[in-house]
Amino acid sequence: MQVWANDVRSGDPDNLEARAAVYYWKSLFSHIPGFIRDREGIAPNNLLNYGYAILRAVVARSLVASGLLPTLGIHHHNRYNAYCLADDIMEPYRPFVDRKVYEYYQSGKTEVDKQFKVGMLELFYSDLKRDVLTKTTASLVNILCQTSRVISYPEFK
Repeated sequence: MQVWANDVRSGDPDNLEARAAVYYWKSLFSHIPGFIRDREGIAPNNLLNYGYAILRAVVARSLVASGLLPTLGIHHHNRYNAYCLADDIMEPYRPFVDRKVYEYYQSGKTEVDKQFKVGMLELFYSDLKRDVLTKTTASLVNILCQTSRVISYPEFK
């Protein structure tokens, strides 16, 4: 994937992002026979879906708090999607959900139960995470106001 990352060009005409995604999912859940990332697919797809829904809502809330409309996207455009900008901004935060889902699934759990829901909310509603999201959306405002050229994202460790 690192080789592909260095070769990605604007607009991704070689479809490297999709190829990397297939590799990523196959590697992350290699212990699950036949696993593919699909909204209607087998577990842990249900856990990923729920986690991404929470992430999307939290990012949309942070965008609104920063004075932005989550409807007006940068790369995502769809008149039936009220969260295009949230979908743009949430992408680098997905690995936080992926890690939480992986750990939960590894513990033998496959259902979206109360414990999982609480864990997902804690993931994004701790003071630290809320501050990181606020920095990201505020940095986007600065870019749009042309006072900065850099968006602030967390480092995944």
